[in-house]
Amino acid sequence: MKNLIKFSSYNLILVLFSFVLVLGCKSKPFKPKHFDSEIVNSWNALIMEMAVAEDGLLTLKGVRTEAMVYVAIHDGLNSIRPVYTFYKYEGKNRKANPIATTAQAAYDISSSQFPDQLLKLNAELEKWLNTVEDGESKDLGIQLGKEVAAIILSERSDDGWNDEVEYIWQTMAPGVYAEFSEHSATPQGFVFGAGWARSKPFLLTAADQFRSPPPPDINSDTYTEAYNEVKEYGRFESQVRTIDQSHQAMWWKDFVENSHNRLARSLVSKENLNLWESARVFALLNMTIFDAYVNVFDNKFFYNHWRPYTAIRGAEMDGNDDTEADVEWDNLHKHTYAFPSYPSAHGSASTAAMTVLANTLGKGDEYPFEMTTTEVDSAGPFSGKIEMYPPTRSFNQFSEAGLEAAMSRLFLGIHFRYDSEEGHSLGEKIGNYTSHKFLKLIKPEQLPTWSNYGYEYTWL
Repeated sequence: MKNLIKFSSYNLILVLFSFVLVLGCKSKPFKPKHFDSEIVNSWNALIMEMAVAEDGLLTLKGVRTEAMVYVAIHDGLNSIRPVYTFYKYEGKNRKANPIATTAQAAYDISSSQFPDQLLKLNAELEKWLNTVEDGESKDLGIQLGKEVAAIILSERSDDGWNDEVEYIWQTMAPGVYAEFSEHSATPQGFVFGAGWARSKPFLLTAADQFRSPPPPDINSDTYTEAYNEVKEYGRFESQVRTIDQSHQAMWWKDFVENSHNRLARSLVSKENLNLWESARVFALLNMTIFDAYVNVFDNKFFYNHWRPYTAIRGAEMDGNDDTEADVEWDNLHKHTYAFPSYPSAHGSASTAAMTVLANTLGKGDEYPFEMTTTEVDSAGPFSGKIEMYPPTRSFNQFSEAGLEAAMSRLFLGIHFRYDSEEGHSLGEKIGNYTSHKFLKLIKPEQLPTWSNYGYEYTWL
């Protein structure tokens, strides 16, 4: 009996020891704090570089690609370790390597959009996959990256981002958008962006989800004040525009998707955000910029409001006795973009982007930062570049930067004040809606546990 007890105790010890060894050898789940933002920053810069080279950001292709890449990465990462709610893909892939998942998802989507850039894309993919040890985890990460990319590409396959839509010119009348092909340097009868208003948003329920109020009546005091303001502050040789306002007007000309992704890259690095946090920032940022363009262009073509260039040169026929025409008037950069004025697209997209950054970086709106733009178009998209001196502007709040971006169009002479103010207001609505409603942080009590031989690893 005594020997039997010794034997049983010995066997029990062996069983317990074996169980401990199994637990010790079993790989624990990946934790976001172990992965930084370097990989998402690298892919972001490369994709934007390719987009600028291909079409100068004159289409939605660049920001659409960025949005698809990062929402795929986001969903993949959160299937490995759940931190934020999914956009489309919902899975559980605990063993997949996060770097392999990120690199493969970025590659599959960007290569489908820029097939002529495979040399660069293949090099970027290999650079990151080579940092991951070969084995099951890497293979699962590659497989997961392919899966989430395929799902997002399928989801956006019929979004109409590049569809052509016929624009029907309206009879010339006070306040109605009119052609100025000589000033926009575009072919006669050309209107830019009509198709953007019919694209499928990523996050908004519809292109017209946020409808702006009508622009002021041409005979109103509000219009008259706005007319006289842009006429003086926006003219080429203004006697009232300050040096800083002129710098502001030109400096903000960089496309929103370019300048704000560049800013986001610097801020996620500065704040040392992990891979999960950074992917969410870029996903919400680019989906929101895309949706802001869609929503604001829907508003533009709904109201079909004229530009200051037309209004000032043709004021004799506007029926407003308090507006005086100037048939030789020109604006600061001697160019007007060929689409309706109200509301400001730049103001809307910039403010929406800044609102997302305020809501996702974990710092709120009160946040001092510096933003850099080294060069911009001298006039229109094909006018050649000029360097900015100084190349930086400083801000104390994200909302301050968004408002300055919107108001820069007044000093450039291409928008009325009410265009800029409504663009800013619209951007705030869009940015708050997208960043508060989607890809939300999962509450601690909602986080799942992961069972492994009876041992539970909780996410936090």
